[in-house]
Order: sequence, then structure tokens, then C-alpha cells
Amino acid sequence: MPEQALSRRHFFRDLAAKGLPAFNSSLRDDDSNFSQGDHSAFRTPHSTFGTAVVGDLTPYNGPWTPELANHLLRRLTFGANKAQLDQIFAFGSADAAVDFMLTPPPSLPSPPLNNYNGPDFTDPNVPSGQTWVNTPLDFTSEAEGYRIESWRGWWLRQMILEPANIREKMTLFWHNHFALQASTVFVGRALYQHNQMLRADALGNFKTLVKDVTLDAAMLYYLNGYLNDKDAPDENYARELQELFTVGKDSPDQFSEDDVVAAARVLTGWRINVVDLTSFFDPTAHDTGDKQFSAFYNNTIVQGSTNGNNELDALLNMLFDKNQTAEYICRKLYRFFVYYVIDDAVETDVIQPLAQIMRDNNHEILPVLSTLFKSEHFFEAYNLGGYIKSPIDQVVGVMRNFNLDVPASTLYDEWLMLLYLNYLGNAMQMMPGEPPNVAGWPAWRQSPNYYRNWITADTIRNRNVYSDILSLYALQTDNDDLAIGHIAFASQFDNPEDPNLLLDDMLRLMLPQPMSAIKKGLLKGILLSGQANDVYWTSAWITYQNNPTDQMAMETVRFRLSILHKYIMSLPEYQLI
Repeated sequence: MPEQALSRRHFFRDLAAKGLPAFNSSLRDDDSNFSQGDHSAFRTPHSTFGTAVVGDLTPYNGPWTPELANHLLRRLTFGANKAQLDQIFAFGSADAAVDFMLTPPPSLPSPPLNNYNGPDFTDPNVPSGQTWVNTPLDFTSEAEGYRIESWRGWWLRQMILEPANIREKMTLFWHNHFALQASTVFVGRALYQHNQMLRADALGNFKTLVKDVTLDAAMLYYLNGYLNDKDAPDENYARELQELFTVGKDSPDQFSEDDVVAAARVLTGWRINVVDLTSFFDPTAHDTGDKQFSAFYNNTIVQGSTNGNNELDALLNMLFDKNQTAEYICRKLYRFFVYYVIDDAVETDVIQPLAQIMRDNNHEILPVLSTLFKSEHFFEAYNLGGYIKSPIDQVVGVMRNFNLDVPASTLYDEWLMLLYLNYLGNAMQMMPGEPPNVAGWPAWRQSPNYYRNWITADTIRNRNVYSDILSLYALQTDNDDLAIGHIAFASQFDNPEDPNLLLDDMLRLMLPQPMSAIKKGLLKGILLSGQANDVYWTSAWITYQNNPTDQMAMETVRFRLSILHKYIMSLPEYQLI
């Protein structure tokens, strides 16, 4: 992969300078009384840090409720719509619902297309509407930058349209675990291949995945593996392989600096074929001497040879023989899917048994996830709404809650709208493909704040700006508007004319925990326009139903719903999953 890739990072700065990420959130005429700057409903989410969490891995056999079905969907996907909530609740038990959500379809999504040809750029090698993922590298134009944004938007759309299964959420988990930055790799094809590899291996064997990542072109480039040579061993990947990807540094007993050096020597000689972005082994660049490891690894010796694949397997066998490897990945899974506090009880009753399950199953991921998600612990009341949404959960969750897809009058409108959504997520501190460093996003690793790192004065405002735009205004390209269809959303529920039942149905879908009667009463007041009698909403809804072409009747209902949805999404509870 050529060195000039690094010099292309300016693409993202130039893209912003061209004004492409600037969205049109101008007020519609009928919303002129509401300001985009009205953030009075925001409060910092209450922290449950220090709350004792009970339960263990005993299978949950209690009542199966819509609230628990929603909890499963919120944690294993990026939020639920009504159809998916009904689908998962209909399974009748946690056991059956989890089995379904852990069984994604065997086929992977079709690759992204060139949807970026537009007024500022035309790809000289890929016609509009055709995939670019097999196209040779192009650093003579801005093509790679546009292809990266095409891939990033494609992945975001996979999250938005994901059926009720865990695959895209697991792809994000592995992206955070094996973190690399698109702005450094800067090759769209390599990033797409890396992302599809994570997706294909998402529920498979952890050891196999580590090997695949080790030999992946994007990772070889990002952590300098392609520069690792017998005459100048590069320790970058060897260090992260141990510290971040496998054994971790949770234990007081640690690998040594000599172990990093020895692992780097094992990994010498792997190179990137720049034609098809695959890896290959160059025996002339490999250190053929024996590699001695420390007492931490039982003084293991990896026999020197000219077979890089055999030596890599020996290195991985050594790493996976350490109990710490299974324990480390189980802690990361727990913090990503359940809660960030791992106290002595959780370590004893959850982490250690999960790690043993992983070891007993040759480091297969699926048995671990199945046991965790079917457990009493996962469905314990303290874990419902227990942590703050990531920005991706926020951006994608609003789309999924309200049954929204990305409009695409033209391919370029689609590319631009997805670009806007990704940049809005970036304003909340998270853009797919751009973790801050190789350790991933701080919210899933940085003690003591963990998920609370997502919330700052800026990010809480930007979350509200995003939901306000879709509630009251529209995210616009030249030909398309993206906005919540408030009446269509309310119409899907069984009793939209009853403000009490309608509000119950909405809140059950949109919030992770029941709301207090006082707060619910305040929200109902929006539907009643401040009046005390339920008939003010019922009459308005029935009048609209009987005269759906009556503009005034339609606007009365739409307006009240838009303000209701705005304030629900401004609640602290909406920031939690």
C-alpha cells in the first residue's frame, strides 16, 4: 500500500471546507414558533454508578414482557421499531427470542455502490451505480476519500435497516475491539474488506478472527505490520495483539517487553499485495531464528522456520492458552452489552463462568453470547436502561424507532444524506471508522466514567439538535427531505385516539424503563394542548381520521405529535438503553 495514503488525510478537511456536511435545517413555515436552539428539556442522565447488580447466568424463566423484548432489541441491535418489538415479543420466551436474534441470515449484504458522483467529483474509474470495491487504488484523484464516505454511509444504512438480529451490533463491537482509523488507512476497498471480515466472523471463532485480523491488509497497514522486517522488527502490532486484542492487561501478572519483541519477530515478513489488497508472506523478510517467551507464557519457544503461517499459529496457540484471553474478551463483551461496572460478584458469577464456557468451546463466541443473553443477570431490572447510548445508538435508534429509511431520489442524494447523518454522529463524538485510537472509544474502556464519556455540554446539545431536526424540521438534500412521519408513527398503534394508551405504547417502544405518572401526565398535556380532558386529543384524532384530506385537521394532529416526539427524545431516559 503506497505511502501517499497518509497524505490523503486532508480529504476530510477539504470535504468540510466545500460545505458538503452542512445541512439545511431551516424552519418550515408551520413550525416558526420553535427554535432549533431550544434545549430546555435536556438534563444530564442520572448515573447508576455503584448500584449493586444481582443475578447470575442461571437461565431466565420469568414472564416474557414487551419491556424485556425491547431490552433485548435495544442491546443486541441499535433500537427497535414496533414491528420488530411485536416480532420478538411473539416468541413467548427469552430463550426462543435470543436464539432467533443470534441467528442472522447466512448471506452478507451486497457491497456499496458508487453513489458519490456529483457536482464536485466524478470517479474516473467507476460508473455511477456500480460497485467500487474491486477497483484498483486511485490516489491520482479524490476517489479514495469519496469511496470511504460511500462505505461509511453504506455501513450506517446496514445498521438502520438491520433486521432483528445481532450481526451489525457485533460488527461494531469488533470494530471497537480491533480499532483502526479510516483517515489513516485511507483506502476504501481495504476498509470495506476489513469491515466485511468482521461481519462474516462476528459470531464465529475468536481465535480465527484474531488470525484473520492479523493478516488483514487494513490492519497490516494501520499498525505497520507490512513494515515488520527481520532486520528492523516493528513492535507495534505485536504489542497491541497482546495488550488490546487477546490477553489484555487486567491481571497483575503481565507479559514482558521481551515478549513484545519475540512476538514481533514471529510476525516478520507479512506484506500487502497492492493489486487485490490481500496479504502474503515473504520468507526473505522473516526472522527464522527461535523466539523465546517469558515465564508468563510458560517459557514457550516458537521454533524458527521459513513458514510464517505455522509460526503465527504457534504464537496464537500460546496467547489463547492463557486464561486471561478468554477473561479479557468476556469483560469487554459484558461492558459493551450489559454494564460497565464489574464488581467482585459479577466477576465471580458472570465473567469467570463465561470465560470457562469460551475455553470449553474452543473460543467460539456464540455459546458465550447465548449464555449471557439468556441469563437472569441480563434481564435483571437494574440492567434495564442501565447505561448511556452511544452516538451511533442515538443516530440509528431514532431512525429505527420511527421506521425511517434514507431517501434516495438520486444516488447522490442518498450519499449526501448518509454523509450528513454520519457527521451528525461525529458531532456527538462517534463516527463509524474513526475511533480515536487503536484502543477504541473511551466509553467502553476508560475507568471510571465509561459510558458517561459520551455526555458533555456539547454532545448533549448535539443529540437534541439531531432529534429536533427530525421532529420539527427536516434534514434536506437538493431533492429529498428526511423527517419523522408523526401521524404514520402514531397510526401503527392499536388505539391512537386514546391519549393514555397511545402514550403508553410510544413510551414502551422508545424508553427503556417505565415513566413516572407525573412525567407521563406532562407529556399527555402536549396531546391535549394543555387541557384537562382527554377528549381534546380524541376529538382531534377522530376528526382527522374522518377527513384525512382536511389540511387543518391533519395539521392539528401532526403538530401536537411533533412536539410530543421532540420532548420524548429530549428526556434523559431517551439517552439510555
